[in-house]
Amino acid sequence: MPKAVFTTKVDPAYDDLPEQRYHFPRTYLNAARGALGDWIVYYEPRRSTAHLSSSGGRMSYFATARLVRIAADPRRADHYYGYVKDYLEFDRPVPFREGSLYYERNLQKPDGSTNKGRFGRAVRTIRDSEYHLILQAGFHDLASPQWRLMERDPVETERRIVEQISRRPFRDRVFSTAVRTAYDNTCAITGLRIINGGGRPEVHAAHIKPVAESGPDSMRNGLALSGTAHWMFDRGLISIADDYRLLLREGAIPDHFFRIINEDRRLKVPDMPSHRPHPNFLKYHREQVFQAHA
Repeated sequence: MPKAVFTTKVDPAYDDLPEQRYHFPRTYLNAARGALGDWIVYYEPRRSTAHLSSSGGRMSYFATARLVRIAADPRRADHYYGYVKDYLEFDRPVPFREGSLYYERNLQKPDGSTNKGRFGRAVRTIRDSEYHLILQAGFHDLASPQWRLMERDPVETERRIVEQISRRPFRDRVFSTAVRTAYDNTCAITGLRIINGGGRPEVHAAHIKPVAESGPDSMRNGLALSGTAHWMFDRGLISIADDYRLLLREGAIPDHFFRIINEDRRLKVPDMPSHRPHPNFLKYHREQVFQAHA
């Protein structure tokens, strides 16, 4: 069964939320159906918005997910949603080309140049071997010699890769490293950056929407928090507005905590917009955690 590449921008023109769904026109329906039940890779193009003059996109593959369902858009004719599970971002974004290597062979013309016509397709089918190569480039744990040796047995490689990226310890490690790196090991609520004697950061990688409630392992669903801030956030004593103002349950928070939170009472967020908390997950926390404890 072929896999697929789904292209999505930082500020998409379509109703994309890559952690949960991908929105596309009928043009790509057959290609998407071909990958149904299998894994896909997300690609971020050079343009960050629908405007032709926009730029700033990473031009890289940045995450994988499992395509589980396709449904017609009830509000827009000839458009569809592809729903995903098991979303996971790579340790590092993988450029579509590194040196002379094109991860998608069809993106390279016989003369060695880039096939811009093929590149312009927002949904593209790819071979299993291409998918494996992208994942091995994107995840440090899949770049070891043992995985390269397994390339001789494609069926076993497929089984082992899927098994690995589905395991909770692997996903926790990838999520934690990505979130702490994005926030420079600094608590987003207090601004504290503590590194212990062993060189390990004390900050936690917290899910905004919990994994138990189908919250994805995405930086946009993550916050770097100190132990105390993490405890308060999970128990609905603190939440966050869409403009990153801190919402504090003042009657339930010890007075001394107000002395260590960010002076402007706003969340410190990463410089890269694609790493900042998404309003969808913040809304969930406000409504299902913060207000539920009011």
